[in-house]
Amino acid sequence: MSMILSASVIRVRDGLPLSASTDYEQSTGMQECRKYFKMLSRKLAQLPDRCTLKTGHYNINFISSLGVSYMMLCTENYPNVLAFSFLDELQKEFITTYNMMKTNTAVRPYCFIEFDNFIQRTKQRYNNPRSLSTKINLSDMQMEIKLRPPYQIPMCELGSANGVTSAFSADCKGAGKISSAHQRLEPATLSGIVAFILSLLCGALNLIRGFHAIESLLQSDGEDLNYIIAFFLGTAACLYQALDCQAHLIHHPEQTTVVGRTA
Repeated sequence: MSMILSASVIRVRDGLPLSASTDYEQSTGMQECRKYFKMLSRKLAQLPDRCTLKTGHYNINFISSLGVSYMMLCTENYPNVLAFSFLDELQKEFITTYNMMKTNTAVRPYCFIEFDNFIQRTKQRYNNPRSLSTKINLSDMQMEIKLRPPYQIPMCELGSANGVTSAFSADCKGAGKISSAHQRLEPATLSGIVAFILSLLCGALNLIRGFHAIESLLQSDGEDLNYIIAFFLGTAACLYQALDCQAHLIHHPEQTTVVGRTA
């Protein structure tokens, strides 16, 4: 059976619950969803203003406006258009009933608990299609959702809280990795090729001069050992520069963009 199970009104900046409906179901799935509610409450400021989180047999939907978020829990088969129409009604009534000054200065949880009466009445109406009197407005909401669909929150964005870790975290981490098989190499530039060749030639020249210096030293022509060391250090420096050029020529991949969340 598709239905709305509970709803909450939460302040965006700090996740303070302002009002909430009373739900009596104590199933394991509902307990998990309450934890997801708390985790989402702490991240509202970082999320778009219309979102959906799928949690197995249940969906959590919410909209945010003027620093307040309206969140609801429903069964997975509850129609999206009805869910967001329900939230839109909560938003309009709350804005009409309470001014922003009161919501911004609230310091204790559930200080607008009397709003629960409206939540319960609206929830009952949306759970009973025969008495639902908002069908005439659903076409507007349907068009709005089609043009601007809710952001689907991946489980990994929630992280972990109260010892609950998302089973999808590993998948989400893996999605962010860039496979080296898809990297493509840039064509070598002329200046890079010239720099590579010149570095090799300088290295070879220093190496030859170093061997000549060793021969002179062995023949006791008074060649200073410091000159020999200098030639070999020059050779090492040139070879290092050549290898650096080679690395830029061969292993410089095109930048790959990982598609992430867009608001």
